[in-house]
Amino acid sequence: MLTTEFPGCQKLIHAIDEAVAKGSTPAITDSLRNSLCKLIRNQEIVLPACVFETAENRYARRELYHSDDLGYCVVAMTWGPGQGTPIHDHCGMWCVEGVWSGALEVVQYERLPDEDGLCQFQPVGSIQAGPGSAGSLIPPHEYHTIRNASDDAVAVSLHIYSGNMTHCAVFQPKGQDHGYERSDRQLSLDPVH
Repeated sequence: MLTTEFPGCQKLIHAIDEAVAKGSTPAITDSLRNSLCKLIRNQEIVLPACVFETAENRYARRELYHSDDLGYCVVAMTWGPGQGTPIHDHCGMWCVEGVWSGALEVVQYERLPDEDGLCQFQPVGSIQAGPGSAGSLIPPHEYHTIRNASDDAVAVSLHIYSGNMTHCAVFQPKGQDHGYERSDRQLSLDPVH
């Protein structure tokens, strides 16, 4: 179901459908990363103007497409200066994320055994991702943070999830170096117009 028409939307949907037909998660995510990078760099798609509008005090999430047949969904996220996420998971779903405009700092984490009832994480890598770059998360390697480190520029990213991402687990630090408390977060969608 297409939320709104935009130039190149059918090309994007075709590329995702083709990737998802590959069957195995590594093949799907490899194909999606490559396709997404090419589509962004070739500027064959023009996202709706609303995806460049920030939300106050949080990043914005706008669903652009949901495939009833294949189950995946496409969400554009808008990151105002300094906006980001806590450590979070993707509820066991694979995800491919591409930076459309601006730059994002992405830090991946490995989950370690819990200690004293608190979750433990170790950062295992970080990247500064610019336009036309894409990465993927495949469970159990699905923990990360995303942040727009800019003081003045807006960043936009496109996220393709294997299913409808309506909630996730977030992990907030508890004290200094003592671990993280896990909580469930419902994810809302901002209007597409």
